[in-house]
Amino acid sequence: MTRRSAGPAALRSRGGLGTRSDNHVAAQAVHDLGSALWFGGTVMGVAGVNKSGADLSQGIDRIRVASAAWGRFAPAQWAGIAATVLAGLQLTRTGGRRIALQKGFGTVGALKAGVVVAGAAATGFASYSGARIAQLAEEAERRGTPVAVEDATIPSAGTPDEIAAWQHRQRATQFLVPVLAGANIVCGSWLVQSYRAGSTAKGVLGRLLPG
Repeated sequence: MTRRSAGPAALRSRGGLGTRSDNHVAAQAVHDLGSALWFGGTVMGVAGVNKSGADLSQGIDRIRVASAAWGRFAPAQWAGIAATVLAGLQLTRTGGRRIALQKGFGTVGALKAGVVVAGAAATGFASYSGARIAQLAEEAERRGTPVAVEDATIPSAGTPDEIAAWQHRQRATQFLVPVLAGANIVCGSWLVQSYRAGSTAKGVLGRLLPG
């Protein structure tokens, strides 16, 4: 009986190059969309939301407007972070063999995981800082203490000291978040490009022939 040669479909099913497990379009799309939402939304918030109350005459209203806007955006922002993390785990599982075989893949993957964790932590702290600012501003308003601010994250000469301290913290972390979210996207781009045949060959040779 003549033995039939293995066709492309058979090779794919046996784990050769171009296996079904290498097809991670859905996970990549979810990851990239989540990262874009996280990065773009934060940049919009820093550039637009925080400044949106500057046209209002009362400092307490400037804080209220920004606090309400960030609060409404928070579920979408955390959804973006969750999509980035969960899809990233799936992509790591799919490309797990490359960590051992391809030089640089594991290092960049670990760096990417680190910036995502740091970015999520910074996002959480920025959110907490905003909540503290809003709480302290409302307490000051009830006491009859004027709350003068330039905008939601920039104090003025008349801003109560505790509110000003939390504004500085929030402003610093809000600028840090898009830096980390952007670094996550850059690392992701490197990992995607490493799937190209030339990059794969170079990485494997770099692992086999170090130095």
